[in-house]
Amino acid sequence: MISRNIPILGLCQIIHVSGTSTFVLLGGIIGSEIAPTPAWATLPVTFSVAGNALGTIPAALLMRRIGRRLGFAAAAAASVVASLLAVLAVAEGNFALFCLAAVMIGLNGAFVQQYRFAASESVDSAQSARAVSFVLVGGIVAGFLGPEVARRTRDLLPAIPYAGSFLSLAVLYFIATLLLLTFFRNTRIQAQTVQGVERPLRVISGQPLFRLAVFSAAVGYGVMSFIMTATPLHLTGHAGFSIDEAAMVVQSHIIAMYLPSLFTGWLMERLGMTRVLLLGVFAMLICVTIAMISIHLMHFWLALVLLGVGWNFLFVGGTVLLTRTYLPAERFKAQATNDFVVFASQALSSASAGTILHLAGWPALGVTSLLPLLITLFAIISLRRQITLAPAAASA
Repeated sequence: MISRNIPILGLCQIIHVSGTSTFVLLGGIIGSEIAPTPAWATLPVTFSVAGNALGTIPAALLMRRIGRRLGFAAAAAASVVASLLAVLAVAEGNFALFCLAAVMIGLNGAFVQQYRFAASESVDSAQSARAVSFVLVGGIVAGFLGPEVARRTRDLLPAIPYAGSFLSLAVLYFIATLLLLTFFRNTRIQAQTVQGVERPLRVISGQPLFRLAVFSAAVGYGVMSFIMTATPLHLTGHAGFSIDEAAMVVQSHIIAMYLPSLFTGWLMERLGMTRVLLLGVFAMLICVTIAMISIHLMHFWLALVLLGVGWNFLFVGGTVLLTRTYLPAERFKAQATNDFVVFASQALSSASAGTILHLAGWPALGVTSLLPLLITLFAIISLRRQITLAPAAASA
């Protein structure tokens, strides 16, 4: 796996996940202070996810025209502006402006989600699982960096609590912009003129494995976002824990999301994709069970760690499975369709998390998560033979 794109994408992944984790940690807290009503407290996080979902198709179309390098760099530069808008919003107590900044951060996320496809395209198809996992490994560092930056720089501007956290993010996104412009090169597939007959999207999306790949990733992201978005608000607002304790739980969760990437690719080669997907579902089911009865801080910690592990297996497994369902000429529309569904699911989950928490309480979040997880479990078991027989180089 020799491609300098991989470490560059990994570094930029660190920066983006640091920004995302900062919004997850602080979005609900700041929202509860400046939102017109407590039920809207998690809307900034929701708007960030919505921006991600809405940006998936435009991101793919733009990069098809101008290339991944310029697309990635332009999105990172826009996040510099978004971070500075967040500073201004916090300073003025402007909830609408804070939501706008969140949307812009989310739009960058639509481009960042294409990092894994760019990594897959940068290596031989047999190494795609390891390439995707390697890029996601950056999230381990971000798991430490994001919450630490948020906590340690929140009083950087003493008169404006938390503004310093977003000012620090602006610096990080600026570094990402420079890295992408200087070192990233368009992938070997994109460098070619991809020709051939493209199947209609309805034909591509009609494949059972395509649907399973999309659904697995969507459920993984949706359930993860649903529980994660509400956790900091529940811990600090309902369970009586401190911001530092909430930060520790979120930090551990984010590390657990990306730490398995050190071996997910290897696991997929040894155990097979079916078993990895099943492990992801089981980890999330155990998480939900623990979350529904959580009282002590360590209960929340264990539940969120399992949530992160389950997300990793479902997301990486779904991504690799997806690359086996389309031809090179079809990659942009297939990837855009997948990401739109995945992040629309995440947006819906994030949007409903605060309302359900406010109206029905913490245990209701777990109960609501059970049905999509059980459907995913049934779908994986039903299609296990097709998954095993899926060609390893379908997208090459």
